[in-house]
Amino acid sequence: MLPPTILMGASLPAIVRWIEATREGVSWWGFLYGGNTAGAVFGCLFAGFYLLRIYNTITATYVAVAINLSVALLSVLVARGKAPASEQIQSQTQESRSRTAVYLTIALSGASALGAEVVWTRLLGMMLGATVYVFSVILAVFLTGLALGSAGGSWLVRRIRDTRVALGLSQLLLVLGIGWTAYIIADSLPYWNASPLLTAGPWLSFRLDLIRCFCAILPPTLFWGASFPLACAAAAAPGEDSGRVVGGIYAANTLGAIAGALVTSLVLIPGIGTQQTERVLLAIALIGGWIVLIRMARSWRVAALLAVSLPVAVGLMWRVHPIPGGVIAYGRRMNIWNGKVLYTAEGINSSVAISQSSDGETEVDVNGHVEATTEPYDMKLQRMVGHLPGVLHPHPRSVLGIGFGAGVSAGTFTRYPGVEKITVCEIEPVIPPTSTRYFATQDYDVLHNPRTRIVYDDARHYVLTTPEKFDIIASDPLDVFVKGTAALYSQEYFEAVKRHLNPGGMFSLYVPLYETDELTIRSEIATFFAAFPYGSIWANTVGGEGYDMVFLGQAEPLQVDLDEVQQRLDRSDYAPVAQSLSEIGVRSAVDLFSTYSGGNLELGPWLQGAPINHDRDLRLQYIAGWGINSAMADSLYRQILRYRRLPAPIFVGSADRRRALYYAMLPETAGAN
Repeated sequence: MLPPTILMGASLPAIVRWIEATREGVSWWGFLYGGNTAGAVFGCLFAGFYLLRIYNTITATYVAVAINLSVALLSVLVARGKAPASEQIQSQTQESRSRTAVYLTIALSGASALGAEVVWTRLLGMMLGATVYVFSVILAVFLTGLALGSAGGSWLVRRIRDTRVALGLSQLLLVLGIGWTAYIIADSLPYWNASPLLTAGPWLSFRLDLIRCFCAILPPTLFWGASFPLACAAAAAPGEDSGRVVGGIYAANTLGAIAGALVTSLVLIPGIGTQQTERVLLAIALIGGWIVLIRMARSWRVAALLAVSLPVAVGLMWRVHPIPGGVIAYGRRMNIWNGKVLYTAEGINSSVAISQSSDGETEVDVNGHVEATTEPYDMKLQRMVGHLPGVLHPHPRSVLGIGFGAGVSAGTFTRYPGVEKITVCEIEPVIPPTSTRYFATQDYDVLHNPRTRIVYDDARHYVLTTPEKFDIIASDPLDVFVKGTAALYSQEYFEAVKRHLNPGGMFSLYVPLYETDELTIRSEIATFFAAFPYGSIWANTVGGEGYDMVFLGQAEPLQVDLDEVQQRLDRSDYAPVAQSLSEIGVRSAVDLFSTYSGGNLELGPWLQGAPINHDRDLRLQYIAGWGINSAMADSLYRQILRYRRLPAPIFVGSADRRRALYYAMLPETAGAN
């Protein structure tokens, strides 16, 4: 990304060299910066909601290239025969005043801006649903505020005498703006009852998200936007090279932004949490204002302003409240979820909550979404992710678990006598100890099992770089609508997983039917079968209705010997396995395998034309994010069952067991399993 971004950064200093460093000229610098940012708003929404959703990254890239070529051609035509203003008045260049205070202030402004964007994107993402569209909305609102603020600051440059005072005042007003956003996000937005609109369609839902983001984050972004033209005016001297002045301010602001983003995300949030981080951001804004104003404290007005700003900032810091635990636990459904939060923790990548539902069941929630519970139907699904490949593989020895969650899926492998090594890849370090604190009974305390090794890494990175191969890879990642998770559902990733399976190895994957529409599930199944043509899907139902599924893949055709599996379950060394299955209502091989819902050959007609999720576009996250509020779980399950063949072709064994399986899989009885 560095080559194109270097050129993007060079564009503004190059443009402003055509405008003299006069008061009116400096004002135009700000308008150009604001215009550039306004274009970024359009690009953010156009790409996020149209190009990437309807087409793909290739099309979006070609459109960006076409826009840049058009701008280049127009620039050449405009610039022909003209010399930059700074070259026309080169002999008039004067020594500028000391700019150290201005550089420090604009750098701190950039640090607080990007630091706040990291914090607020994380909090709003939990509250609104962490889809690619929500991130586009948040970024668009942030950029809109910068553009409007820059326009306002540029207008002020022409009308005020001392731009340094205005720059300092903008930073002190920024303290109020940050305090406003901290209040709105923690104390107001979570209690807006937007739940009835979740099923009204994506456009209405995202418009509501846009309104909430404007209410929350527009005020401080206006002052960040105004800071740039005011800083340029405070640093500029008549007759000076415009490009050099703007380039210096732009560089200081950008370097501060880089530092703010990195320190906030990697140090502050995991170290002190979002509440304390917002207090630090308030302090940074206050310091930025003081740096540029302290030399003018001889003026009684400035001295009074500085004297008032300190207690106001302290009061706002005291008033910053933590995000409600209900947001971390239930996200956009906080107002309709009947439960209580027992514990919360904020990590470097995710925020985690342990909650208890109204029926007394315990849940582990990540970034505003329930990931695992002790509900019987959830326990069945979590153990199916482990037990389906566990009982079908004749001699599993090494296992890789993708995502810790509640630890239940990984914990199933502790029941198998031949398993010697359980590796669990988890991106968020706070999840395993938090989950184990409440789910140790259900997950057989897998975290402290001597066979278990936890690898804290991105699962995709680990799979692509580890030289190890495994007998079983069991994946229980975040839901696919979560921004970035689609990388764990691409054909290329599935192919990499297949390469890391030992001969006869098996791969299982959790896939929800709830909060999913037809295009999403068809894309998920079609992509999985593209990598695992001998794959199969297995259903978990709730009250007889479709709810979620397990995908099962292997390199060779799957054949299930019912008698052999049952004999293994009846062995004394497999007693812990049989006990674990009985705890979820599975008392025989027939019970387990009656959840079979189809394979590639059976579902081929239904999947025809379904988009394949590739690394180069990850369209699945756009498709899934669009259908996040769908309530089609049982409808989708019934559509899948229409294509399933009975008797299922993959099962062999005695006539009695095959007959028992056949009757267990009949549509009128399948829902009870």
